[in-house]
Amino acid sequence: MARIKRGVAAHKRHKRLLKAAEGRMGTKSRLVRPAREAALHALAYAYRDRRARKREFRALWISRINAAARAEGISYSSLMHAAKLAGVGLDRKILADMAVRDPKVFREYVELIRSGKLKNTTSKS
Repeated sequence: MARIKRGVAAHKRHKRLLKAAEGRMGTKSRLVRPAREAALHALAYAYRDRRARKREFRALWISRINAAARAEGISYSSLMHAAKLAGVGLDRKILADMAVRDPKVFREYVELIRSGKLKNTTSKS
């Protein structure tokens, strides 16, 4: 039986791995074992941080809404509670965007919630 030489497959695999580890510092981009470790860690961090990003954005939105609400003389928690009681269907992402890009509309929104005129603006079927 003929001898099987596996060098080509190994070189291809190593080349692919080193390509994935490009841009790393030192041996992590040049040697196979450190490159493999770096690539595996990078994948783990990417997986973890896709979830963490969602938490970070929610925290950012809450901070923005709080700052805009306090400028209108109401706390974040009071605003959100009043919005829930009023049946407003705007989420934090939209409210934060409104607070940053269009403060005038956000001010009107706060006044409507304060007066209690805003009732069930969303129709949930």
